Amino acid sequence: MEDIENVELTYLSLDDYQELKAAMIESYSSMPDSYWREHQIETLIKQFPEGQVVIKINNQIAGCALSIIVDYNKLDDAHTYKDITGNYTFNTHTKNGDVIYGVEVFVKPEYRGLRLGRRLYDYRKELCERLNLRGLAFGGRIPNYHKYSNELSPKQYIEKVKRKEIHDPVLNFQISNDFHPTRVLKNYLEGDTNSEDYAVLLEWDNIYYEKKQKKAATTKKIVRLGLIQWQMRPYKNLDEVMEQAEYFIDAVSGYRSDFALFPEFFNAPLMAIDNHLSEPEAIRNLAKHTAEIVQRFSQLAISYNINIITGSMPEIAENNRLYNVGYLCKRDGTTERYEKLHVTPDEAKVWGMEGGTELKTFDTDCGKIGILICYDSEFPELSRLLADEGMDLLFVPFLTDTQNGYSRVRHCAQARAIENECYVAIAGSVGNLPKVHNMDIQFAQSMVFTPCDFAFPANGIKAEATPNTEMILIADVDIDLLRNLNQFGSVKNLKDRRKDIFDLRKL
Repeated sequence: MEDIENVELTYLSLDDYQELKAAMIESYSSMPDSYWREHQIETLIKQFPEGQVVIKINNQIAGCALSIIVDYNKLDDAHTYKDITGNYTFNTHTKNGDVIYGVEVFVKPEYRGLRLGRRLYDYRKELCERLNLRGLAFGGRIPNYHKYSNELSPKQYIEKVKRKEIHDPVLNFQISNDFHPTRVLKNYLEGDTNSEDYAVLLEWDNIYYEKKQKKAATTKKIVRLGLIQWQMRPYKNLDEVMEQAEYFIDAVSGYRSDFALFPEFFNAPLMAIDNHLSEPEAIRNLAKHTAEIVQRFSQLAISYNINIITGSMPEIAENNRLYNVGYLCKRDGTTERYEKLHVTPDEAKVWGMEGGTELKTFDTDCGKIGILICYDSEFPELSRLLADEGMDLLFVPFLTDTQNGYSRVRHCAQARAIENECYVAIAGSVGNLPKVHNMDIQFAQSMVFTPCDFAFPANGIKAEATPNTEMILIADVDIDLLRNLNQFGSVKNLKDRRKDIFDLRKL
């Protein structure tokens, strides 16, 4: 390779055509006559000049990207390359579309390995954001498929490529550039014998897109929260507790909520049967129900298609120590555990409870979430560490007996929303348990907090329940607004931190 003196990304000009043609013929040597005619390039440049770019090295074309804008919802799921290009006329291009569709990307063989393809895709992503379009899409070739077609279906091949069991130069590259496969396209590109005429529809979502998505995406951007303000009342047994829990899950899932949030120690009424015992003995007996409760919640998460945050429950670990823990029961059937790291003085003194040691975010179909149990919300470094891991939603199940205790949780939770540019949902219990020692009275007002900027409520409160009343609270939160806040907010709490003078990290 000759010495590189200059690398330039620039718009394609019709004056570049002869050089472009030669570069395409060289790049697609296995596919004869695979080059665009001059009148086709002229049409693309006239219709969408910003979408046609080349990379020049030493003033010679090294790579090219051609694209059009389409109305994505009007595309047939089983479209072909001819369909998307309007039989190569590009009459499918529309200024009123919402997605940039990639028609062509290539890099000349002698310049491969310089990540020029990444530059071309990065330009498309920036163009997509600048034009406020909701994403990119294209049909990606799978040129190594012919080697495995006798033993693998296209779907199986793609899965093996994703797991790095098979190397495909095109698909591996696209996945590494944040494109996700959505479906297999049959008979996509005539003459692509290496791919056996198959292609993979690949997509990239613009996180800054301001309109609501009409097409389902891998991760939801409008998330519906269902908060359960739980009434403490006597229950005869675990079945009665879970019957009441299912009633609320049924209610919030009926409104198509993505999450159901229960309070801290919502199962405390079961300690009434052990009120003759000491407080440490009673709480340890309550812990015997935890495993079954988690299993039942997991089943409910699947059957009601909702992610359930179980509040918290006592749990005895293998070392016979007592912890305050909860579980995230996802609608895909998996469960994950979280711990209360800071137990209150009362929990330690009366019950002999200890703080946990693990702090982490959780990946869900609605993005990354964090969960802090009650008192943990009053330690700002915890939520900041979760924000550094990409948390968008923070859930705080709590239990407070007096209004001043509740006020600590409430105001600290609202501060967490502002300083971490995230949504915070808190849910607590109401009512009285006169027959349970150390759990006599409850005070709660469940709420959803937001950052304070123009795209959010001026007071930072998205929704609030009636204080001390059994009810559910439903609220929608828009994850895209957080992205916009992070980049264009009046203040940028996460970006403006003085990391040159302080640092925060896990040990």
